[in-house]
Amino acid sequence: MQRPVHFELYASNPQRAIEFYQSIFGWEFQEYMPNFYWLIKTGEMGTPGIDGGMNVREGTAPETGTPINGFVCTIDVPDVDATIAAVQKAGCELAMPKHAVPTVGWHVYFFDPEGNMVGAMQRDTNAA
Repeated sequence: MQRPVHFELYASNPQRAIEFYQSIFGWEFQEYMPNFYWLIKTGEMGTPGIDGGMNVREGTAPETGTPINGFVCTIDVPDVDATIAAVQKAGCELAMPKHAVPTVGWHVYFFDPEGNMVGAMQRDTNAA
């Protein structure tokens, strides 16, 4: 099988996106191409997950209510309720309320400040 090894997100306002992902998830950003592309470190090598990048969005941001056009990434979090609170405190809206994925965990979808849909999952084999 072939697995994803890199992701990209798009931002009309890269600094706003950087501040959001740093404050909510602790991600690290390194400018790679000035004012156009940033590398994203989401965790330490050898731990589950992948790193990615961020591009300046060329065109209009997604409008609320439009169909999803791309992959939706889900981020492993230790406390989905704390993540929901932090996301909402940052002014972002939930796309779908917290729900159980039986025997897997608790999951939520939200929109980041750039209009991208993102998932967050707290692992919990007792979720029902």
